[in-house]
Amino acid sequence: MTTQAIDKQEKGGFLANFKFPSAYTILFFLIAVVALLTWIVPAGQYDRQLNEELGREVPVAGTYQPVESNPQGIVDVLLAPIDGFYDHNSYEAAAIDVSLFILIIGGFLGLVTKTGAIDAGIERVTHKLEGREELMIPILMALFAAGGTVYGMAEESLPFYTLLVPVMMAARFDPVVAAATVLLGAGIGTLGSTINPFATVIAANAAGIPFTDGMILRVIILAVGWALCVGYVMRYAKMVRADKTKSIVYDKYEENKKHFLGDKSDEALEFTTTRKVILCLFAASFGIMIYGVAIAGWWMAEISAMFLGSTIVIGLVARMSEEEFTTSFIDGARDLLGVALIIGIARGIVVVMDRGMITDTILHSAEHIVSGLSSIMFINVMYWLEILLSFLVPSSSGLAVLTMPIMAPLADFAGVGRELVVTAYQSASGIVNLMTPTSAVVMGGLAIARVPYVRWLKWVAPLLGMLTVLIMALLSVGVMM
Repeated sequence: MTTQAIDKQEKGGFLANFKFPSAYTILFFLIAVVALLTWIVPAGQYDRQLNEELGREVPVAGTYQPVESNPQGIVDVLLAPIDGFYDHNSYEAAAIDVSLFILIIGGFLGLVTKTGAIDAGIERVTHKLEGREELMIPILMALFAAGGTVYGMAEESLPFYTLLVPVMMAARFDPVVAAATVLLGAGIGTLGSTINPFATVIAANAAGIPFTDGMILRVIILAVGWALCVGYVMRYAKMVRADKTKSIVYDKYEENKKHFLGDKSDEALEFTTTRKVILCLFAASFGIMIYGVAIAGWWMAEISAMFLGSTIVIGLVARMSEEEFTTSFIDGARDLLGVALIIGIARGIVVVMDRGMITDTILHSAEHIVSGLSSIMFINVMYWLEILLSFLVPSSSGLAVLTMPIMAPLADFAGVGRELVVTAYQSASGIVNLMTPTSAVVMGGLAIARVPYVRWLKWVAPLLGMLTVLIMALLSVGVMM
């Protein structure tokens, strides 16, 4: 929807004074809805047993049984965002770890920005790419997609939103282009996971097959999906650059320009040796982060410590006073405080659902739905069931541990290869995590880029439709091969 269409809607009738709720309100509403469901949906559980290869307990097919209900009340709803910070699922970092990581990243970026190194670097990049700025989009989306398909890049992508928005705005694009480059880039990589240990490998192990089974189909989904996403983003980016009023966030243009680019004079910033060294340290920090996650087994604590150390080193190189250093760091952390809060609130939805004992009941219903279907119907219904479950369990690894031990054996009776069930699961999880409000990465990334969630949803919906048609077609072909 164009900005003109949005403005037209907002000028008349009931919508004259209507304003879409913030991400915080949307998430609190979802917590309340899930709590209400715990009063309606019967409680139940599968038996669990330890999977030696995964090192985790997984549900056992055919063992579902009703249990005493535990409906969630008002107090539980109010506690959910708090408890969400301390969610101790073994398959993902606790929200408090991610939130602290976000605050430290905010301080790191705030301090680097204070040195003027980022602004000076942006000016040089935009000058070098003048007239060819859109080339940044496929290159960066390819890099993010590589991170997604190799190690499931998710929370690690959040710092790049703050970095890319000013770059894209300086290139005469808008924050949506920056957010889409990161979110769709990393997201399509995760959707088309090849060796991602947090999705494909875990799901394949839980399904009892080698993770290399079905690799060719996943590579096709990755390649074609990436091309679709790049084309979609570049088309919008060119339209915005030609006419900034076409931006879906044009009404926030001046506000975003001031926030991300500041009140800059027309005089170019001097690209001093100190600023060059700072930018090198800045880039090296992200390189070390990627190495640590992909190779050294780091997670939120180690990454946060690394960025804290980088902040100190950059402060020393910039010869900042103690007061300037601490003030810059705290101001930067303050800018991302809202994002840190969103992450805990989003996790609260899963907390309420698990404590209300309805997660396994929903999975059991899905088990019955796919029983007795033809092969093509089975795999496509499986895909849509995984989409539904992905809204409730946004963690790709958590969804794999929950659903694969139940769904994979059913494929044998339908004459469908288990590798297709794994592909259906990871494709569904990947596409949902491009837009679900229960994902801390989606809500956090959009909050950093200052893109309203409802507008993102409307903008990305046609692309999600195209990706869904592609996935269903390829899954159907896979059954017949």
